[in-house]
Amino acid sequence: MRSPTLASKFSNGLFLVSCRSYGRPVALLPNLASSPARLVSTSFRSRTVKAAAFECDFSKSDVAHASSPNSVNGLQEYDRLLPCPSHSSPPRIEHLVVPEEGEGPVLDYIRRALDLPPLFIADLIHFGAVHYAIVCPQPPPTATPEQVRVFKEVTKPSVLRKRASIKGKTVREAQKTFRISDPGQFVEAGTYLRIHVHPKRFPRCYEIDWKSRIIAVAESYVVLDKPAGTSVGGTTDNIEETCATFATRALGLVEPLKTTHQIDNCSEGCVVLARTKEYCSVFHGKIRDKKVKKLYLALAAAPTPLGIITHYMRPVNMAPRLVSEEFTKGWYLCQLEVMECKEVAWPDSIVEAEYCVEDCGWTKKNVAYECKINLLTGRTHQIRAQLAACGAPIVGDSAYMPAAIAEMVNPGINPFGKFKKGYASEDDKAAAVAEWVAQHGKEPTLAIGLQACQISWDDEEHVYEARDPWWRRT
Repeated sequence: MRSPTLASKFSNGLFLVSCRSYGRPVALLPNLASSPARLVSTSFRSRTVKAAAFECDFSKSDVAHASSPNSVNGLQEYDRLLPCPSHSSPPRIEHLVVPEEGEGPVLDYIRRALDLPPLFIADLIHFGAVHYAIVCPQPPPTATPEQVRVFKEVTKPSVLRKRASIKGKTVREAQKTFRISDPGQFVEAGTYLRIHVHPKRFPRCYEIDWKSRIIAVAESYVVLDKPAGTSVGGTTDNIEETCATFATRALGLVEPLKTTHQIDNCSEGCVVLARTKEYCSVFHGKIRDKKVKKLYLALAAAPTPLGIITHYMRPVNMAPRLVSEEFTKGWYLCQLEVMECKEVAWPDSIVEAEYCVEDCGWTKKNVAYECKINLLTGRTHQIRAQLAACGAPIVGDSAYMPAAIAEMVNPGINPFGKFKKGYASEDDKAAAVAEWVAQHGKEPTLAIGLQACQISWDDEEHVYEARDPWWRRT
């Protein structure tokens, strides 16, 4: 059975599709359940020709009007992923299902399907930007009736029974996605592919003297002073431009360093990288048993009270992370202890420019407040969300500071704040939550005023400290 290709485009929160396929016009539904994108329109054109490959209108460009330094007539011209571009390409993700005539090495199939250069595809695979599943994943709630119909067609029992690769697996197991690491990996008919043609890039990785960021090298681990604007262990579409990769190279290690814990891309400071899989498991156990202590320095825009601050975080795995002072069943406990809070100078314009610190609209910039924080629970964005909820957002935090400013102007806008309103129905509350989410901004470009200044474990048998945070450097 022939399966379609789908070129997907994300622009301004919209998901648009326009493909032409050789054969009958059908759509392959992408697994976009975790994406905030809205499915807006889908249109297909078909024509009858002898070629077996599929080609998409956006095979050369994700956004028709977008141009870049490497463009021809406004269309993206693909070459290699390195050197890292200084500009960001618009997101582009392709979702494909391999037809019978497409069986063979994955690089060859993607080259024919998307008309991309072989070296560029090899780079994508090296970056970890190509994923596969034996069976097409479950459609998201936004899928069109046509997409649902196609999904049912390619996953019906009579079709799956013919595929030997699925024997011994449940459909759910067969729908699990994995990274493709070898350009020569064989893909059979019916295999689902997700190609991140424009992976998220981290140009900061190439500007850092990584040897100077090494705090300690032990037999089982390395402690790194992570620079802001970098990823500890990578993203869904980029496992090449990471702290683990560049620290491994800086130390000349044969065995790649492994991630044991995370801090946000826009944060800097102490990170422990394991030298072996065994120690990676050991350190995870220490974190689980609360034997690891993390201290942070936060540059807040307003003073914060000393002592333990408690919130509860909404259990939704996407930004922004919403918190409430009131206990809510099913929400995660968030606790931190503010140990010190002292008045310091707001970073000057030269320092802000060097670290791409965003303005965010905060007007009182005479002074800032450096807070020393003992992180008691380790939730994603916890310090950022909690300080913003206290009216003391972190300097440069373009994701959470705009919402804090909005709440100051209109105290009732936060449905989980001190001045929250009563709601006549669940629909009214849901609308208020959506409005509150909309008050938040995008993730910072490079740095915010947050540093993991110290990490210790085993009752401070091991203690490591980062250098001065960026806002103190001259």
